[in-house]
Amino acid sequence: MHKLKLISTKAPKGMDKQATKTLLKHMTKEIGDYQHALYAEKKQSLLVIFQGVDASGKDGSTKKVFEECGTIGIDAFGFKKPTEEEFAHDFLWRVHQRAPAKGYIQIYNRSHYEDIIIQRVHKWIDLKRVKQRMDAINAFEQLLEFDNNTKVLKFYMHISKEKQRIKLQERIDDPARNWKHNSVDWKEALHWDEYMKAYEYAINNSVIPWHVVPVDQKWYRNFYIAKIVLQTLKKMNPQLPLLSAEDKRVMAEIQANLK
Repeated sequence: MHKLKLISTKAPKGMDKQATKTLLKHMTKEIGDYQHALYAEKKQSLLVIFQGVDASGKDGSTKKVFEECGTIGIDAFGFKKPTEEEFAHDFLWRVHQRAPAKGYIQIYNRSHYEDIIIQRVHKWIDLKRVKQRMDAINAFEQLLEFDNNTKVLKFYMHISKEKQRIKLQERIDDPARNWKHNSVDWKEALHWDEYMKAYEYAINNSVIPWHVVPVDQKWYRNFYIAKIVLQTLKKMNPQLPLLSAEDKRVMAEIQANLK
């Protein structure tokens, strides 16, 4: 059982910041190579879920970890408040539409977990509905893995309350970050304890395990995520397709006729 207050939000002592950042560059290059092979192979896919409170680094992690990936075969989508059409369907309807096709990496910036976290915190649904939705989420994620050959990676962006306040204040103080400021984020921060309880429930009741990422230092945050993504892609081991015997035979005939 995960107890978030017992898990550090910082890098382990003794980590060399510069050496880690140098290693990260090599790792992101490898991730890009594997993403290219994954897209060419078109036999499996990867779903990466970033979930966490406001200012926990979901955007920054997406940008840095996947910076060497091609423009085709990868997509990031941020889930906002549901539209009227989305509200008219079950809560997983809009999420399933964004599940990755074979050959793709799909990144969720927030996800279906919003429907058992923010709705729980504000008591828009009761605990019975939370459990029912958790069961549905587990079934959905297992469906993706076992029926569509989609690997699901889930990252909880573990930030300290103090660091979150610093990051939110930066959005006020730094003109280049003003566009990110939203007063609602400060109001949501008042529900910190309720959010931690809701996240712990989601993490501890998931069939597919979560990775709890220490994010107070973004250089370690990016390294931590990249390491897991790279390890996962290596296990998936996508292969660039080679010409079949039939393709080679046909091409040999065509080339012979061109002489």
